[in-house]
Amino acid sequence: MTKKILAAVVVILVMAAGVDAQKVSDIIAGPKILVLNYHQVQNNFNSLAIPVNQFDAQMDYLVENGYTTISPDELYRGLNGEISLPEKPVLITFDDGYLDNYTNAFPILKYYGMKATIFVIPALVDKDARYLTWEQLQEMTANGVTVESHTLNHRKLEELPDDEIRAELLNSKLILEEKLGQAVEFLAYPTGTYNLHIAGIAKDCGYKGAFTIKYGNVDLGSNLFALERVPIFQTGSTMKDFFERIEYRQSFEEFGWIKR
Repeated sequence: MTKKILAAVVVILVMAAGVDAQKVSDIIAGPKILVLNYHQVQNNFNSLAIPVNQFDAQMDYLVENGYTTISPDELYRGLNGEISLPEKPVLITFDDGYLDNYTNAFPILKYYGMKATIFVIPALVDKDARYLTWEQLQEMTANGVTVESHTLNHRKLEELPDDEIRAELLNSKLILEEKLGQAVEFLAYPTGTYNLHIAGIAKDCGYKGAFTIKYGNVDLGSNLFALERVPIFQTGSTMKDFFERIEYRQSFEEFGWIKR
């Protein structure tokens, strides 16, 4: 059975369930954006760290297989129909802002001419030797890297009262904008955890969207404040797992099932 037939079957099923068939058709026909989530790129064994040579191989694979890197703003504008996205868009993201993002990942990204996004914890910038400095971040933003917010201190937002959630989200945004001289409009939730209440506060603080950790592509059915990201870890078979993760598709999502 072909994908077109399966897609038609899904449309019929969702119509029977009372779901807007036009919306389902739009999702099927619309952009599918792969978002990858990294933390560290270094050779010490750590599940959050991808060895340098394997990160290089992963970027090479993406380039050789026709993927084009985009920014969070391009993702947002593409979903809104403001711009046309490349055929195979990919958003490469890093969480926390580790020093090796500059020393190891950045040269590889520049070699391949790739964009990337780092979700930074401002309280750690220039304060902890394991993390980036403002000078490094300024250099990176001048060379294809977008810097966005990972909250001020990386606290567990779901455990905080509203005023502290707002302070984490808003102060991070304001500090990054002041230090880097650019708009900060996207957020990655610490550990990927969130709820609709936190998402509402993020929107009130001026964010356009927020990323979590969830398998699948970002598409027209995605929640802008719960955007999918595929985590890339170091494992006993890192490259094999990388291939499997970027090809992973939930069948209902692939054929246009409405996301919640």
